[in-house]
Amino acid sequence: MCVLCRCSGVQYEEFELEASKINNLKNVGDGTFDEEYERVKPPLRRIDHYLPPDCPCCNMTKRFTMALLASIGFLISFGIRCNMGVAVVEMTSNATATGQREIDWSDDIVGVVDSSFFWGYLVTQIPGGLLASRYPAHRVFGSAITASAVLNLFIPGASRLHPVAVIAVRILQGLVEGVTYPACHGIWRSWSPPLERSRLATLAFCGSYAGAVLGMPLSAYLTEGIGWPAPFYFYGMAGITWGFFWYWLAFEKPSTHPTISAREQLYIEESLGKQPALQPTFTSTPWRAIATSMPVWAIIVANIARSWTFYLLIISQPTYFTEVFRYDVAKSGTISALPHLVMTIVVPFGGQLADHIRKNKILSTTNVRKVFNCGGFGLEAVFLLVVAFSRSTTVAITALTLAVGFSGFAISGYPISV
Repeated sequence: MCVLCRCSGVQYEEFELEASKINNLKNVGDGTFDEEYERVKPPLRRIDHYLPPDCPCCNMTKRFTMALLASIGFLISFGIRCNMGVAVVEMTSNATATGQREIDWSDDIVGVVDSSFFWGYLVTQIPGGLLASRYPAHRVFGSAITASAVLNLFIPGASRLHPVAVIAVRILQGLVEGVTYPACHGIWRSWSPPLERSRLATLAFCGSYAGAVLGMPLSAYLTEGIGWPAPFYFYGMAGITWGFFWYWLAFEKPSTHPTISAREQLYIEESLGKQPALQPTFTSTPWRAIATSMPVWAIIVANIARSWTFYLLIISQPTYFTEVFRYDVAKSGTISALPHLVMTIVVPFGGQLADHIRKNKILSTTNVRKVFNCGGFGLEAVFLLVVAFSRSTTVAITALTLAVGFSGFAISGYPISV
């Protein structure tokens, strides 16, 4: 039985299908379905004659394959963002035979290098949504992560050359990665049945938190075991390898996939209904209404609060544990991953809890958003203050873990439906 049939008793005010359509789709699991529905297959690509675009390890549905690949893509993307925060500790403290540091950067230069990624990242957020509506979203997403991985290979050489060179590479990385989230939302416009959208999107986006959990200790052990350039090269090659699998297995929409089953294609297309013929453009977007909308500004403030703390920890945690508590690089990277591991667990749990409260009418949707956002961010702020004034390793790690954990509840309360 398909997921929609199992979940048809659950009501979602954001995504509801007509009862007649649900009843029609309940017969999708009939073994004679493929014979009754003739699917028009798109032409095969050259690679498809040798490697059919099917998951080589198991018989997954194509929409789940897309979600899993997107999750791995985000895992690599956020691992790339962890590289500099971990490697810079060794880069700026590793003494050469002359007694000088290998990369002689001041704290001010380190701060500029860390922030330069976000200069580019900020610029392409809105254009990324327009790109994903104008061009195939899966290509925008795949090209962004692959390009960021290629740029990652240039960071060690740029770091040895001049700070301006590495800043330029980091800005370019931010520019290309800024389109990843908008493009991923564009993918689900064509691939995700409405009642599965939350779980498919959650699977994809959880890769970002898992990327921090894996990226920090892995970057730390590569740095200590091989050298500070190692994490940049490792994640660069991992991203390029992922790009091959993405372009092999990912497609714009079900009708363009050469090997999707007729059953799955009809299920997705029928549940989505008719898609708008014209996608939004820059001129058709109601910019004035957006700029004067209080709910939009509430979402912006929530995202600023979440992103500031999240990226502060990714960039600065290893340095904090090394300089304040004198941990070595490997240990600081491992400890730094603990709060993000808690967040990876809390985010899906918080989402389920929020949906439970809404479905049982304990609180309205608006009040759930407000309680989770304000409560999560407020308690995160309290525990971060504890970290700031603590000089005990145990207290600092515990408070930091609780702070990030409560931020996970705040993310579950975002007033955004994916």
